[in-house]
Amino acid sequence: MRRRLCLALLAVLAIAGSVHAATPVTPPANGDYDRILDAVVARYHLPGIALGVIEHGKVVYVATRGETVAGSGQKITPRTLFKIASNSKAMTTALLGRLVDQGKLRWGDPVTKYLPDFRMYDPWVTKNMRVADLLTHSSGLPEGGGDLMLWPEPNAFTRADIIHGLRYIKPGYSFRSKYEYDNLLYVVAGEVAAAAGGAPYETLMHREVFQPLGLSRCQVGEWSRDAVGDVAEPHSREGDRNVPVDGDGPVIPAITSAPAGGIRCDLDDMLTWARNWLVPTPAQLQWLSAEQRRVLQSPHMLIPVSEQRRDWDHSHIMAYGYGWRMTDVDGTWTVWHTGTLDGMYSELMLLPDRKNGFVFLINGEAESARTVLGEALLKHFTRPDDTHDVTWYADAQQRIDERASKRAAAPDTSKATLVAPAALAAWTGRYRDPWLGDLTLCPKNGRVHFAVAKSPRLNGDVMRLGKRDLVHWSRHGMDPDAWLDFHPAQGNQAATLTMTKVDPLGDFSSDYEDLHFVRTGDCP
Repeated sequence: MRRRLCLALLAVLAIAGSVHAATPVTPPANGDYDRILDAVVARYHLPGIALGVIEHGKVVYVATRGETVAGSGQKITPRTLFKIASNSKAMTTALLGRLVDQGKLRWGDPVTKYLPDFRMYDPWVTKNMRVADLLTHSSGLPEGGGDLMLWPEPNAFTRADIIHGLRYIKPGYSFRSKYEYDNLLYVVAGEVAAAAGGAPYETLMHREVFQPLGLSRCQVGEWSRDAVGDVAEPHSREGDRNVPVDGDGPVIPAITSAPAGGIRCDLDDMLTWARNWLVPTPAQLQWLSAEQRRVLQSPHMLIPVSEQRRDWDHSHIMAYGYGWRMTDVDGTWTVWHTGTLDGMYSELMLLPDRKNGFVFLINGEAESARTVLGEALLKHFTRPDDTHDVTWYADAQQRIDERASKRAAAPDTSKATLVAPAALAAWTGRYRDPWLGDLTLCPKNGRVHFAVAKSPRLNGDVMRLGKRDLVHWSRHGMDPDAWLDFHPAQGNQAATLTMTKVDPLGDFSSDYEDLHFVRTGDCP
């Protein structure tokens, strides 16, 4: 397996080398960027967006549309802060690279050297897990495994809880054998950085990344919304309206998920960050060596190439580096990442051989919008003769989404009815999962209420649809609802409860399938 993987990664490098010599293409005029941006905003009714484009190492286009909060009248600006979500991962790996340059850390060091309490489900994996293995989504954790300890926020899980909980999450595949996206190990990576760097992750990020690069608006840890100012809020789409969700209070708290997806930045700083990778100055090469830059943006784990990417981009290879994805697009090598949180979407795209790139930040539900905007912008660099416009890509994406929905066929839950406590009396009680913790499934106001102790937003009433029970979350827009499957006691083994997504296409971070609740007692 390792030999096949090495040969495949050599193929990635060969493609990267071949595209380096490709004929340069002429980028579009700024009017084209306006047309693309306005068409996407109109098609998807985005509440707000900030977009910047880099050509030959220089910022040539900056534009914003919409409001920080729908209906507020406060316009998005290049200084508006957005949640960059998983684009935080590349900042975390850059911090680790800094520590490697400083001789405080090595990529091949065992994780337990820095975190003695670190354990995976398999003791052999624990012993052999290197710092580098935390970064490539190939640990054996199932996709999104343990993400319910991170989201929904706020919750009471600490980074120590995550390090302890990992030992109970059963692997979905063998160590280093395949790519399955996870977030928890980036949280662990942040704690490795803290141990090696001798300061909390947030302190190190400010000191080692934000300050040296002049990312003056980027925020991590606790900060004051009003002192910083100009902050975009996330939105959901309800009918024909954009509705703010999970708005910030005056003090934004430090969050456990920061190393995986908790940094906020504005467009200006994200363009500075992007140019640092495309055209680093001598000072920036002192900040992070050419060797570490190469390590971070080299392929380390293959990612399956989707049919859509083969059709749209003529891609042959996709891989993950350390906090970066990479693939060939129409013969051009690209290095990129996306960010996704409830009501916040982002994308950072680099074409390093051309010193071109773009970044955009959206404060609304925008999965398809991100795909379409990213594709339309990218084609102007990789295939300037492409005749497909935003409408073509949006229509094609809509057809893809509709086919996927038909295959998954989520049931209609509108006819689900509340379950009376008497009807579920045999199963009510207190339960415990080894990593998510305590759950109460108990009568409340004539209903059966489901509530996770350490995650207050994981609560809702039990409903019945046909012959199956499900929990319908109290938080509006919580995605997705979950089937509840009860299993009777056997011998000395107590009754158990397992869960699955009602919508098979629901967010993988709702990893109900990894839970195994055991009944521990009666309702209080």
